[in-house]
Amino acid sequence: MTLIAGRYRLLDVLGEGGMGTVWRARDEVLAREVAVKEVRAPAGLPTEDRERLYARLEREARSAARITDRNVVTVYDVAIDDGRPWIVMELVRGLTLAETLEAEGPLPPARAAHVGVGVLAALRAAHAAGVLHRDVKPANVLLANDGRVVLTDFGIAAVAGTSPLTMTGELIGSPEYLAPERALGRTPGPAADLWSLGVLLYTAVEGVSPFRRETPLDTLRTVVDEEPAPPVHAGPLAPVIEGLLRKDPEQRTQAAAAEEQLRLIAAGGAPRTEPTRVLPTPPAPYAAFPGEGAGGGGPTTPGTTAPLPAPGPEPRRGRRAAWLAGIAALLLVAGGLTYAALRDTGKDETPTPPPVTTSAPTTAPTTAPPTTASPSPSPSASTTAPVNALVSVRAVRDTYAGSCPPAQGTGPRFTATFTVDRTPATVSYRWTTESGQAQDTVWRTLEFPAGSDTEQQVTREQSAYGPGAVVHDRIRVEMREPVARQSDWVVFSVTCASATTTPSSPPPSTGTTAGSAAGTSGTSGTPGTASPAGG
Repeated sequence: MTLIAGRYRLLDVLGEGGMGTVWRARDEVLAREVAVKEVRAPAGLPTEDRERLYARLEREARSAARITDRNVVTVYDVAIDDGRPWIVMELVRGLTLAETLEAEGPLPPARAAHVGVGVLAALRAAHAAGVLHRDVKPANVLLANDGRVVLTDFGIAAVAGTSPLTMTGELIGSPEYLAPERALGRTPGPAADLWSLGVLLYTAVEGVSPFRRETPLDTLRTVVDEEPAPPVHAGPLAPVIEGLLRKDPEQRTQAAAAEEQLRLIAAGGAPRTEPTRVLPTPPAPYAAFPGEGAGGGGPTTPGTTAPLPAPGPEPRRGRRAAWLAGIAALLLVAGGLTYAALRDTGKDETPTPPPVTTSAPTTAPTTAPPTTASPSPSPSASTTAPVNALVSVRAVRDTYAGSCPPAQGTGPRFTATFTVDRTPATVSYRWTTESGQAQDTVWRTLEFPAGSDTEQQVTREQSAYGPGAVVHDRIRVEMREPVARQSDWVVFSVTCASATTTPSSPPPSTGTTAGSAAGTSGTSGTPGTASPAGG
């Protein structure tokens, strides 16, 4: 078996394409399995282009290494062997979204929304680190066996403050997932990745990309100049997709608003057509992003979520002329359209959609008026349907190794985000672990006073473990009021030293019984209070 850089032993192939291979390998130094990405330069490729290809591979490693998020594949090393770079990454076991669509067909809206939440979390972390992904598509999204949604392949990412690795006029990425501003050769901003997410969600629920045509040029023309066909199977995802696929990047739904809607759909709810609250977006660090294509133009910063404005002075003819000018420049400079030829290592990710049949419902759909709390009028009957709520959990720190119990501020730490559709509201919840160890024994309450923010966060740190304990567990939040819901499981591990150590002081009690871990409120939340034990 081949040994790379004297350390990584290649075992078998995980994926292979025309330009390279992803291997399962063993790190002989740390005795763990990893994934190793190899890129093969095409035979006869000029030396300059080969060097640019290898530089792009190293750029991928640097781009991904800047981002700290459980939804982004972790890069361990860049090994140089025989003059070629090999990217060493965490081994994520699972299938890509493209493989899942090919095997199972389109996803239900709630499951697609869950995938969207993971991809959006990865994008927000990347944007905060000054990185644009620029190639969000099903083949680059891994659905891990541990429940994570992981965004991979930052090979063509743009990093703030660095020079471009593409020739002037070279357009890279998959045409059907390309934002209109990129197809026109303009400098993209974070909204370009959100457009690609919108295309991905459309593909996930319909089984086919809304813009794919016979040729790349026809595909780009469609992206720039045509509106996608309304999705048939999107259900509550339809308004989210529509908001992300607005041609004008300034009118595209912002990441915070899109995440709020996707989380609600993933939990079984339905978003409002126009969100009642749009979280402020901090200034994006893209002033130093390298230009892309021949079109120039400044960086695009997402605007606020708003309805599309009335038609402006630029008619469709003008947009088509701009598209033709952009394509002409690309053809003149690059000698043809170049996109992922020097970097794609995966197969065509868009599955052939199964035959779609539509039939009229046996009962004509009706729009039912809102139900009230009681059929008979009363002072309380003015209250509309019960409050809806959802909860999600993410790991702030998911691993601990050392003396136990862990000192305060060092153990596995998690943040739960509670969102209600209106206030006032009272949420009853508890933290639970899959093993049943170090979990809440009582239900806690979280109050949302009238007129307050509809989102609060609560943090929790796992610390109730003794010397010698080795724990591989999962944690989540269960909610029983105002609705019964559970968050996704989040994996964590604790490895306690078996040597005799002086235990650190346990964290302050927060109302739980002995043996359960402390839960504290986050920056935007209100401390959860323990309510009487119950279901």
